[in-house]
Amino acid sequence: MLFENDSSYGALGEMCANTSRRLGANARGTCPVDMTRALVGVAHAQSCGKCTPCRVGLGAMTDMLEQIIGGTAEAGTIERLEDLAEQIRVSSDCAVGYQAAEQVLMSIKAFRDDFEYHAETGGCLRSSSQGVPCVVSCPAHVDIPGYIALTAAGRYEEAVELIRKDNPFPSACAYVCEHPCEETCRRTMVDDAVNIRGIKRYAVDHAAAPRSCDRGPATGKRVAIVGAGPSGLTCGYFLARMGHEVVAFEQREKAGGMLRYGIPNYRLPKTILDDEIASIEAAGVEIRCGVTVGTDVTLEELQRDFDVVYIAMGAHGDKKLRMPGEDAEGVVPAVKMLREIGLGHTPDYTGLDVCVVGGGNVAMDAARSAVRCGAKSVTVVYRRRTADMTALPEEIEGTIADGCEIADLMAPLEILTDEQGHVCALKAQPQIIGPVKRGRPAPIEAEREPHEYPCQVVIVAIGQDIQSDYFAEKGLPTSWKQFDVDENLAVPEHPGIFSGGDCMRGPATVILAIADGKKAARSIDTYLGFHHAVSVDITLPTPRLDDRVPCGRSMLGERAAEERVRDFDLVEYGLSEQEIRQETLRCLNCDHFGCGILHEEGRMSW
Repeated sequence: MLFENDSSYGALGEMCANTSRRLGANARGTCPVDMTRALVGVAHAQSCGKCTPCRVGLGAMTDMLEQIIGGTAEAGTIERLEDLAEQIRVSSDCAVGYQAAEQVLMSIKAFRDDFEYHAETGGCLRSSSQGVPCVVSCPAHVDIPGYIALTAAGRYEEAVELIRKDNPFPSACAYVCEHPCEETCRRTMVDDAVNIRGIKRYAVDHAAAPRSCDRGPATGKRVAIVGAGPSGLTCGYFLARMGHEVVAFEQREKAGGMLRYGIPNYRLPKTILDDEIASIEAAGVEIRCGVTVGTDVTLEELQRDFDVVYIAMGAHGDKKLRMPGEDAEGVVPAVKMLREIGLGHTPDYTGLDVCVVGGGNVAMDAARSAVRCGAKSVTVVYRRRTADMTALPEEIEGTIADGCEIADLMAPLEILTDEQGHVCALKAQPQIIGPVKRGRPAPIEAEREPHEYPCQVVIVAIGQDIQSDYFAEKGLPTSWKQFDVDENLAVPEHPGIFSGGDCMRGPATVILAIADGKKAARSIDTYLGFHHAVSVDITLPTPRLDDRVPCGRSMLGERAAEERVRDFDLVEYGLSEQEIRQETLRCLNCDHFGCGILHEEGRMSW
């Protein structure tokens, strides 16, 4: 009999932990049918054997999945598999059986085409789609192993140039990207994901000014960009490199969109953003600030004077709480507050108690900014658990470190006011966590009395609104104020009009907006009758052949909280030279040792 201190039991626990890391790094392109079979096999191994549905049923499902994968299944096997899974789901004694059955049913529903193709041919729809995991997971498909190798070799300018082949905002992303690339990093199978953003940060911080980029011959085509944010400027940058004339119309005083007016200086210094925008202008993009489409220039005029219009105006409006008191003096939309700070108009909250409503990155930025504006106390009020917040974990940790309190499982009910109509408290109803809805546990009202948080300022950060009414009035189709587009980001039934970024997909991340701009540039170039290539001429270092021994992940450091809360200067500092040498060596070179080597052709262009 095994006990908890048995060495073999510890080895099994370590094996399970390694398997968990492996599953967490699952790359896109993995066969869902084969993964389903493997997961059912794991469940079967965990079965205690007490109940027949689990002991016998999971084995029978594994056999059926093997037949489907090998193409030897009889007609109707998929349907019988569904029936068996449903029987196991409703009759198994515990989660070992019924949860495995639920996974099978979910997999068949989501990937039925894959199941049917396997059953009919014995082949896989996904066998040729696996690329380098981090590159595939990056929405802009930046060559991550390439610039890591160049950074390791001390070739920082070329590393940045390689990034700019796919993303003209290497510095901005080095400072604020949510790094989805790290989620599928295969290094996780060894110890922990490579600090990809930290390596990029080192490259951009140590590179000289970017080299001037090549531009194609003038095409005579003109493209108007509505909104000079990350998506609009990305699209304009690539179109300009292709030889098209590009003019970006920006409503505000300066270009940058939410990079300038939504992300505080302590996360992204505006001097760095200014340099990045200047390099985009140097590539041939003309930016006209202080121009509002619909007031200073009409959509019809843009269509008359330009061959194509790309709408990428972001989501700069604010959403309402829809509760009593939200119009009181002292209630401030987070988007407005951050925009004013971006303009240099920092509010004075000296000695005031501040409540921030929301749980996303904007809420964290607003809370941390309120501290820097002199607030006596800052409380983030959120109706779900802290674990359910959509903000990045490091942003939540930074908010707490800056002295903010997180009041989770508290649903705002009402903003209370004094006799002068000024905010005096936020009233919230305690919650308990309830059933899972849409992928995460939903809160339900607790049987407790509401709680009042005394405050003089309430910052609302529950989402951003898209100000698309003008375009909707002109006949452009929208759904929930988001522009409707086809797979090429073209607006249906409106030739020559494209849309991308937050105004198309809803408030999202910087890298997704950049990815839309890149995709739109390709679609617009094709629409105009061309097929230009964006390329670089860089020779990558020879891949290393040394063993990859387990090694801890180097982390970016931060200024001490008691120091950084007094100003809006940069909080995070980069890796040291010693750390960058170690961290770049942790890369497993999946571009060479995995399926990535099959994608070498065309790597330096798109």
